[in-house]
Amino acid sequence: MDPINLPNIRIITVSGKIASGSTTLAKKIAQTLHWKHIEGGEIFWEAVRKRMGLHSQDTNLRPDEEDTLFDAQLKKILHEDNHIVLETKLAAFNAQGISEVYKIGVICENEKGEDQLQIRIDRLVNREQVSVNQAKKDVIDREQRDLEKWRKLYMSGDENWVYFDKKYYDLVVNTYSHNQDEALKLALRGIGYSG
Repeated sequence: MDPINLPNIRIITVSGKIASGSTTLAKKIAQTLHWKHIEGGEIFWEAVRKRMGLHSQDTNLRPDEEDTLFDAQLKKILHEDNHIVLETKLAAFNAQGISEVYKIGVICENEKGEDQLQIRIDRLVNREQVSVNQAKKDVIDREQRDLEKWRKLYMSGDENWVYFDKKYYDLVVNTYSHNQDEALKLALRGIGYSG
């Protein structure tokens, strides 16, 4: 089937913390619109990890040049491509100021705005079939190392900066209060697709 054209939107970015639900939402949007889904972090990190012989949690050991090269490639996609759902943690941050890119942030927060870390850990346990301790390490340690690296690379070491700041998004979808189908409906409404 041909990809569905949206007025003034050629790329949709989906970003979120680990196990927030961003991959599921990105895939569902891509399927609905017949667009290509690119999970940049997975493609990039797997290639670097295999080449360097690193464990999946060793994000702090990858050279900074790998991150900056990857983000340059992302920006090229964001400027030039069409009909793509691009899913990476920094996609919305990288898309600031680029036209015809709709940015969706996925969170898992309660009514008080508190991140539901335990739910995200449970999701990772179920998805990856790993122990709770391993999932905890994956989520907490990896997120902290990524933040430290990106703060140094892109924000002059600003310890308060986070890529999941809601100011970077056109729409924020909460998977704590919405199931997968509801999240998809919110996203489709946000991009102006009625089906």
